[in-house]
Amino acid sequence: MSIDAPAGVAIIESESTDRDQSSYVDWPAIFAGIALATAISLVLISFGSAVGLNFLDFGYGTDANPLVIGIVAASWFLWVQISSFMAGGYLTGRLRRRHFDANEDESDLRDGAHGLLVWAGAAILGSVIAIGGIGAAVSTAGNVAATATTAASNVAEGSAEAMDPNAYFIDTMFRSTQPVEAGQARAEAGRIFAQAALGDGTVADADRTYLASVVAANTGLAQAEAETRVDQAITSVEAARQEAIEAARIARNTAIIAAFLLAASLLISAIGAFWAAQKGGNHRDNNSVFADVFRRF
Repeated sequence: MSIDAPAGVAIIESESTDRDQSSYVDWPAIFAGIALATAISLVLISFGSAVGLNFLDFGYGTDANPLVIGIVAASWFLWVQISSFMAGGYLTGRLRRRHFDANEDESDLRDGAHGLLVWAGAAILGSVIAIGGIGAAVSTAGNVAATATTAASNVAEGSAEAMDPNAYFIDTMFRSTQPVEAGQARAEAGRIFAQAALGDGTVADADRTYLASVVAANTGLAQAEAETRVDQAITSVEAARQEAIEAARIARNTAIIAAFLLAASLLISAIGAFWAAQKGGNHRDNNSVFADVFRRF
């Protein structure tokens, strides 16, 4: 229905229909906040990495305490993450176009929600970047391992037999009191140690006696000296096995602690982004300026 305006009277059409059809989510402001948060985190993490590597003096003096390095690195990462998310949230809250049909409380809630969207977007983007870096590292490690495996298989004699899980048990059936060729003796000794590693690391007495006899036959040592050498080798292998177990335990515990710290830092960052976006929205509504910082030149 059309309304005829009297002469000299202008009718201003309401924009409520356009507002009702528009979204309260201001995606350009959110993307700007994500870009700022990601850029700040990349710059500060790169700076922290450079400073950290500068304090690691390889080959001189005493080694740095891993615990201290871990605490400092975790603190720096936590500060970088929280500050970058807060900066992105503040920028989004300051740039968000407010719908003036909302009261102050609703406006604050919408500003904070935009901060949470910045946090979520930046977290997803950071995860994609991290996964890409981890994938590249794993691919490189896989290529190195494949190269090493290929080289070992080309050098080792009878590599197919060495990879056979039944090779150790087959060796026990064909053991002889006659001297064994050196290459074959070394391969068989390797399979004995490999079989022991699959269990509790203990070399059976029969295997120990056999190894001592083979060592004596191939080196000309007396039986007692050969047994001593075998015991030393068994002790060294067990020590290396225990070191590997301890390293795996430390790596597992470190991964668990890192996962909890990451989850906690993300939660704190979400709260910081929500608060900063609300603060940015308040400064937007109050036309707050920081003349001492952002002045005209």
